[in-house]
Amino acid sequence: MRLRRDFLRLLGLSAALPALPAAAATNGDGGNRPVVVSTWNFGEAANAAAWEILAGDGGALDAVEAGARVPEADPGNHSVGLGGYPDRDGHVTLDACIMDHAGNLGAVACLEDVVHAVSVARRVMEKTPHVLLVGDGARRFAASEGFPRQNLLTPEAKRAWQEWLATAEYRTRPNSEQDPRYTLPDALPGGERNHDTIGILALDRAGRLAGACTTSGMAFKMRGRVGDSPISGAGLFVDGEVGAASATGVGEECLRICGSHTVVELMRQGRSPERACREAVERIARRYRTPREDLQMAFVALRGDGRVGACALQPGFSYALRTTAGTRVVEAPSLL
Repeated sequence: MRLRRDFLRLLGLSAALPALPAAAATNGDGGNRPVVVSTWNFGEAANAAAWEILAGDGGALDAVEAGARVPEADPGNHSVGLGGYPDRDGHVTLDACIMDHAGNLGAVACLEDVVHAVSVARRVMEKTPHVLLVGDGARRFAASEGFPRQNLLTPEAKRAWQEWLATAEYRTRPNSEQDPRYTLPDALPGGERNHDTIGILALDRAGRLAGACTTSGMAFKMRGRVGDSPISGAGLFVDGEVGAASATGVGEECLRICGSHTVVELMRQGRSPERACREAVERIARRYRTPREDLQMAFVALRGDGRVGACALQPGFSYALRTTAGTRVVEAPSLL
């Protein structure tokens, strides 16, 4: 009861606060170029790949693609690409999108048998009149572009899926995969052990922004489920006049508020990156009468001047940041 009162009081106080001026920094990295920021601590490796391009005066779009490809190819990462946990039927399906400062955008959803979904998304952006390709159509397009086919279900991920199928909870609730709280036993949906995304944002020396988001989706999801990651304005949004944002956590919650677009629009109105992320999290929280302690949702934002900020619903969300001042992993503030 006390937690609920504190939760409601916190939302009420926050709503009454004035917007922070655009110059208010969330860290000491404002004004630096280049900048790259990625969700979660494994973003450090993604940032390193992106930085090789940015430090050599390369473009932000190339940088975010290179960064996103790192976790996609890591069989030990069960949230992204090769080694990702499958859906309830044992199929690993990938979602990804990529976007630049000019609003150019490409995305794929429910893509199978191709490791680098983010690169397929970029080909959609550059070589088709469309924004989003899904399922078998996305796979056939990837094949036509020369992407090799590969089985994405690793032995480790297959064992985890088989163990999940054998759980008493699944046997008694065969449709439990419809509820993200039942996707991975003993792990907070959207949290550190059960998240489903890497989002990566970059600002290059020329002042151009870009972002990418790639995922294998919620563990043991329903066949055909698509979250926020490949959807412009939800898992990722970039506006060259303002900034960029990406989301991580339970995608259904982000989709309901067009989360990343919301963050960017709040920055357009003058909020700092951290304040914009916090207000987006609050919109999700206000949907419920009591605090949602059973899921995680977080946003990270990069403003056009190089300022970075983030906020999460629950403690435990971190993001990796690299600037000319160095690299570090930052624990984001949380609402609860």
